[in-house]
Amino acid sequence: MRPAALRGALLGCLYLALLCLGGADKRLRDNHEWKKLIMVQHWPETVCEDLLPEMKAYWPDVIHSFPNRSRFWKHEWEKHGTCAAQVDALNSQKKYFGRSLELYRELDLNSVLLKLGIKPSINYYQVADFKDALARVYGVIPKIQCLPPSQDEEVQTVGQIELCLTKQDQQLQNCTEPGEQPSPKQEAWLADGETESRGLRVCEDGPVFYPPPKKIKH
Repeated sequence: MRPAALRGALLGCLYLALLCLGGADKRLRDNHEWKKLIMVQHWPETVCEDLLPEMKAYWPDVIHSFPNRSRFWKHEWEKHGTCAAQVDALNSQKKYFGRSLELYRELDLNSVLLKLGIKPSINYYQVADFKDALARVYGVIPKIQCLPPSQDEEVQTVGQIELCLTKQDQQLQNCTEPGEQPSPKQEAWLADGETESRGLRVCEDGPVFYPPPKKIKH
């Protein structure tokens, strides 16, 4: 049975985020200490005017119900940008959003997946197909999150892919080392309720659905 149409819409938009990840210790959180950046691609007027066309195209709000884009971007800056601002290259709204868009273009995840023959399909892939392909291209271990199957669905669905970067120079690094599993506290702090509210979790080995985008009627 094919997963529900609602999930087909999940990958129809890009949700771009540049998150900063530190330890689980409360003192580190309070002092805004962090160790690495995470570039998240989700299938989903706080900045200078020259960034607005790209922001509107590549950074829409596909998760929340904010009444306008600027309020959503304000939320992203206050929650993630002020944390990332410890680094000179990210210490203003324009730098934070601009560098995020640069990384999106440089990493070019959509094109990489297509070149590797991984494209939205009604057929199933294996989670290892994504992991192995991305590790070959980027040379690091990504983090792939899925929506678990519901009662009327057979397999999990790809929800988002995370590529992790070093703090100072934004170079790719492993999201987790081989065999390493983040602690529940770290996962909860990073997600801050957002990932859990969307039902996402680290994909289990096995079949996975990478759905075509839902067609929108105009």
